[in-house]
Amino acid sequence: MGAIPVQRETVTRASGAPAHAEDAPPCPQDTPAHAPSAPEHAGPHGVAPAQQTDAPGRRTDASGRRTDAPERRTDLPAQQTDAPAHPPDAPAHTGPPLESRALLPGSPLSPGAARTLVRTALTEWASSGLPGADRIQERQIQDAVLAVSELVTNAVVHAGTDVRLTCRLEPDTGALVVEVQDHHPSRAPRDTEAEGPYDTPEHGRGLRLVARLAESWGVTYRTGAKTVWARLPPEDQAHADGPRPHGREHAPDGGLRVAEILAPEPPPSAPPDTAGEHPHRGERERDWLNRGALSFLAEASDLLAGQLDENLVAALAGQLIVPRLADWCAVWLEDEVAGRWGHHGPGESGPADGTGPRLARVWHASETHIEDLRRVLEKEPPRPADDHLTGPVTHPWPSAALGEHGARGTALAYRLVAGGRPLGTLVIGRAGVTSFPDEITGLVEDLGRRVALAIGAARQYARQATISRVLQRGLLPGAVAEIPGVASALVYEPCDKGGPSGDFYDLFPAGDGRWCFTIGDVQGKGPEAAVVIGIARPWLRLLAREGYRVADVLDRLNQLLLDDATEAADAAARALVGPVAPGDGPQTRFLSLLYGELTPFDGGVRCTLASAGHPLPLLLGADGEVHTAAQPQTLLGVFEDATYTSETFELCSGDTLLCVTDGVTERRSGSRQFDDGDGLASALAGCAGLNADLIAERIRRLVHEFGGRPPEDDLALLVLQAV
Repeated sequence: MGAIPVQRETVTRASGAPAHAEDAPPCPQDTPAHAPSAPEHAGPHGVAPAQQTDAPGRRTDASGRRTDAPERRTDLPAQQTDAPAHPPDAPAHTGPPLESRALLPGSPLSPGAARTLVRTALTEWASSGLPGADRIQERQIQDAVLAVSELVTNAVVHAGTDVRLTCRLEPDTGALVVEVQDHHPSRAPRDTEAEGPYDTPEHGRGLRLVARLAESWGVTYRTGAKTVWARLPPEDQAHADGPRPHGREHAPDGGLRVAEILAPEPPPSAPPDTAGEHPHRGERERDWLNRGALSFLAEASDLLAGQLDENLVAALAGQLIVPRLADWCAVWLEDEVAGRWGHHGPGESGPADGTGPRLARVWHASETHIEDLRRVLEKEPPRPADDHLTGPVTHPWPSAALGEHGARGTALAYRLVAGGRPLGTLVIGRAGVTSFPDEITGLVEDLGRRVALAIGAARQYARQATISRVLQRGLLPGAVAEIPGVASALVYEPCDKGGPSGDFYDLFPAGDGRWCFTIGDVQGKGPEAAVVIGIARPWLRLLAREGYRVADVLDRLNQLLLDDATEAADAAARALVGPVAPGDGPQTRFLSLLYGELTPFDGGVRCTLASAGHPLPLLLGADGEVHTAAQPQTLLGVFEDATYTSETFELCSGDTLLCVTDGVTERRSGSRQFDDGDGLASALAGCAGLNADLIAERIRRLVHEFGGRPPEDDLALLVLQAV
């Protein structure tokens, strides 16, 4: 199924301008439209009047007149009004609001498209540096995505028309206002009240969920359309969550909170009946399965797919299932490493000989039963007859661990299979019943497939990360050399922790009283960058120890990269038949490099260096003056006939040489870069009088503080100071 057509635009509007001119003609259906404004007496933007709340069973039309409508619930935790309200004397917004609008078809795919659009827009705003955008946090983004998903789902299911989505940031408060408009005002937005006996409950958690997330929400009726809106406060104003369930410290708070809101209500705190089962639990579950199961699975999938640790996936699975779908659950994982060598992480257990599955996580609705349940379960791990059967099979009931109310019950085991490979087993149990409802077993089987996919992805990531770490260790020196009369400090921060970095460095003895240093940056990252670094670093050491001068070393390294690229192109031409698709042929291997040689002498250090397409090194004198210490030259691996030259100068006591990669100079904050207006030189001038370690740390800190988000490029800097 292809992507649904979505029209999107992001705009800023003067604070006093309305979302719609009242006399503006209707927007054509094939162009993005502004979301409708509230009635003239109230609106979710601009200056708002005093708060006004409708009485139950009433609604207002565009002119503010009350009309009959299906009764609206008044016991929801968030305030429900006809428009986002402010106190009468609230000031107008201090700047133009950020706003994103989209026109979505009345399709089942629209909620997913809406989630993507809102998350993308808010993420872009958060890094824009505009007023109010600095208050956007991940928690607020998750709440907005979930609220929009539910509102769009409600509109698609119950109105069936095209949906206009608007997301707006209030710059003065940092609050987000989301609006969803449909063109069927006679159908009121659906809540979670029980349906009539002849109705089919087909909506999600709907307005009850929105009310949990929003500071205020409401419905605006206009001729031929209605708009449901919600106002979400910034994270520093949001209400704190209630008590966290045990083990929450191991889980991402925001995503799990979303899934818990979508999950069915847990059993009441009142004690179960004599059979161990909670009264009316089945009725609540059947109602929820018809209303919210799909939304729960969708949000649970997003939550699980974002995890890169299989033990965390197992923990999240337990928190999603208990106590809403089962009284307890356990997850066994068949870990190749643990199974072979018997290694277990904290809180994990398994057979003493290190073979077979390990009990990764145990969850129970009552914390007092967890350890007893773990001891009983680990003695008898599940051994399904068919490793590839994902459906439920019965599992022995652990009555010895569950006390009086757990004397009898039903336990089911689900095989966790992904990519045709069994990865573990999920076991759930419920006390006081002889069987699980079919709807619950089917839902847990669906959830188990998502858990298995998340575990498989986490293991693949772990394997790749291990390979990358081993490769990275081979590309970088184990330690930098100590140079007589020179203090050195190094900062190296690869942006991608799971793959080889494009930045590298080295500081090594070259013999005859010489030491050489280098700092470089390969175009690109990953395997291609690793190939170039694997060529460049050992050849630099070899040429330096053979006594070649700095300029000669760069000449020969340039030719080596060109020859290697030619051989790669010939090999690709022989291997490929027909035209070469983009990205299939050999990649150009450009390298920017700063390479130098240090020779200590009485009273200082003689430095000879050359820069090949690299950010120029800066020299900080003992008097606080800063100037560049090299001339710009061509990148390595570009031109066959390139000839390189070097500069020689002396570092006296207190002089400092700073060498960086473009992750420092090109660090961005909006449209500005760190080195704009000689920013790096100014930062270095402020380090006068500091030793090498303090200079390196100050530059690193200034680079990180320059932007609101972590650096998006590899960062490396080398400080050499004559002492």
